[in-house]
Amino acid sequence: MFLNAMQSVLFGCDTSGLSSLCATGGDSAAAGCAGGNMMTMLLPLLMVVVLLVVMIIPQRRRDKKVKDMLGALKPGDRVRTIGGIYGTISSIKDDVIVLSVGPDKVKLVFARGAISQVEDAGVENTMTEEVKD
Repeated sequence: MFLNAMQSVLFGCDTSGLSSLCATGGDSAAAGCAGGNMMTMLLPLLMVVVLLVVMIIPQRRRDKKVKDMLGALKPGDRVRTIGGIYGTISSIKDDVIVLSVGPDKVKLVFARGAISQVEDAGVENTMTEEVKD
């Protein structure tokens, strides 16, 4: 009973007498449920579309934020690379960024895409002791 009620709500037809009508060759019941079969096919397709929208829109927003951050880089910014290296941007030329790293201001060259984020405080400025081998 409950199953038949749910099927009639979801598929838009009454399926309570479908088995007896189909056994006797009732064409009107089969034609009445043709829309239900279409809904059965459209429901998973609709769910996939909603899932893709839910996944794609937030990713595009994150990508836009990263692109804006990389476009706004300027010399003097303190940054962290995707490898975890903290430094200050010395110069930028096209897609090449030169970072000054550590208390000795060692120059390292990175691609613009290797910058993970712009930092508020410089970590390299807090290093006072030398790294020993």
